Amino acid sequence: MIRAVVCDDEKAVLVIIRYFLETEKLPIQIVGTAENGRDAWNLIKREKPDLIFMDIHMPYMDGFEVIQKVKGSKIIIITAYDFFSYAQRALRLGVSDILTKPIDLKQLKQSVIRAIGWNFTDNDLVNTVLQYIYEHYNEEVELETLAGLTYCSVSHVSRLFKKHTGMTILSYIHKLRIEKSLELFEEEKHSVKEVAGMVGYNNLNNFYKHFKDCMGTTPALYLKQKKEQ
Repeated sequence: MIRAVVCDDEKAVLVIIRYFLETEKLPIQIVGTAENGRDAWNLIKREKPDLIFMDIHMPYMDGFEVIQKVKGSKIIIITAYDFFSYAQRALRLGVSDILTKPIDLKQLKQSVIRAIGWNFTDNDLVNTVLQYIYEHYNEEVELETLAGLTYCSVSHVSRLFKKHTGMTILSYIHKLRIEKSLELFEEEKHSVKEVAGMVGYNNLNNFYKHFKDCMGTTPALYLKQKKEQ
């Protein structure tokens, strides 16, 4: 379960976000709320949440002042003001997304997906597996571990996962690893071998195989084409 806090001086915002999370069965638990910047910062220090919904205009300390102090949490800005006037500053601070008021379900759902990095389903068990995979994709993910995590048999977990995602668990892991490798290649700081290890492939041949299955080309050719473009 993803732990979240909502920092906004409008109580209606908390009501809306809580309603949306419950209605959509999102794997997010609100562990605290704050109505001003000072309380927001104290709350964040105490709870160390995974996800923060942060209003910009609050008493005592504005949202940007709080965000500058935050480390290790994903942040979604909430604002009733012009989106574009905040976008550049927000990006510099590493904010995941910006929600504009009034908040609607589709906007909230897409913001959460962008923030946590994976698309959730309407099944709590599958969401638990997805979260574990996202957090441990670069490690050895055992089906038995996922079964123990959900108190189900391997066959039951595998069947539910395929039903709700359209992919097997192993296929999903390889797909995620390759997507993460593309992000690392964008940084242009690591060799192919280094990237392979960073996303969970100790065997370079395995990385090449799954990269080609997913991208239709080898990592070397992909980087060459990217450079030429």
